[in-house]
Amino acid sequence: MKKLLKSALALTMAAGLLTGCSSSTEPTPTDSTDSTCAVRIGLVTDTGGVDDKSFNQSSWEGVTRFAEDNNLSPDCIQYLQSSSDADYIPNLSTFADEGYDLIIATGYLFAEAITTVSGNYPDRNFLFIDEVADNPNVVSATFAAEQGSFLVGVAAGLVATENGSNTVGFIGGMEGPLIGAFQAGFEQGVLAVNPDITIYVDYVASFSDDSIGQSLAVKQYNAGATVIYQAAGAAGNGVIKEAKERGGEVWAIGVDKDQYEDGMMDNGQSVILTSMIKRVDQASYMTAESVLNGTFEGGEVTFTLEDDGVGAELTPGRNLTDDQIAVIQEYEARIKSGEIVVSAEPTIANGSTN
Repeated sequence: MKKLLKSALALTMAAGLLTGCSSSTEPTPTDSTDSTCAVRIGLVTDTGGVDDKSFNQSSWEGVTRFAEDNNLSPDCIQYLQSSSDADYIPNLSTFADEGYDLIIATGYLFAEAITTVSGNYPDRNFLFIDEVADNPNVVSATFAAEQGSFLVGVAAGLVATENGSNTVGFIGGMEGPLIGAFQAGFEQGVLAVNPDITIYVDYVASFSDDSIGQSLAVKQYNAGATVIYQAAGAAGNGVIKEAKERGGEVWAIGVDKDQYEDGMMDNGQSVILTSMIKRVDQASYMTAESVLNGTFEGGEVTFTLEDDGVGAELTPGRNLTDDQIAVIQEYEARIKSGEIVVSAEPTIANGSTN
């Protein structure tokens, strides 16, 4: 399975920017047996929602692109949004009861729910994004987020050094190993280009509360940070909002998908310096493809910098100079070659600096 998915990833990386979420309202799962549904896919979001401009949305975009590429009716793909963790098992079970061919759980917070539901429905296929479940009917897609985060850390360190602030920030969603890897990579990338830089670290304790995300951004920007990397799902949108309200005097770094357009101000400039791309969309797309082709096989698949499963968004002509992009690409090559090994263990405590 790992070889199959990584081969498909290499072939589809040139697909370009994805379209936005195809629905603004939550569809109701259907048990239709429409002949156009060669496969039926149900996606369950965490509390960030399907239009979080980050993790959940990227997953759904992969599903919608798969449906378009395979001429599936829109009725063949559905999503359910979770307002709390109490919704995880019921939402997953709803799709399983309706006989969906692939059921996707977006995020590590589903760990207990996916284990329970996949165990209850051994004849259903599941995709668990960002964590590992042991049941044989589950593909567990994980990502070397620390590697991509290292690269955006290099970007932040270069910009903060050049503008003389020597201060950057990290705002995470919920503390733990998953988001800790984002923080760890960012720390190492920043310090690789400027070992004397100050890094602020704060956690929202939520993936959905953008008001807290914005308040933490206010705190860090006021303390002198000129670049903040947010890895907080929908809560991270508060960081981008605050950067926009400051009229382009500071930068934000996007996460999971290219958030350049999300940072666009009225003057046509974006506050997004770069984004750490995590190809959640590809995990959804390729797992759906394996179900369609009859090659689905459970197990863990890890996407890394080497196979373009993670990375930094480096489109020329945006907010990074050609020289800065060249430096980032040099570090990328050093990670791919094994010269630099990026740790997934952060060193700065929540609410403090290095």
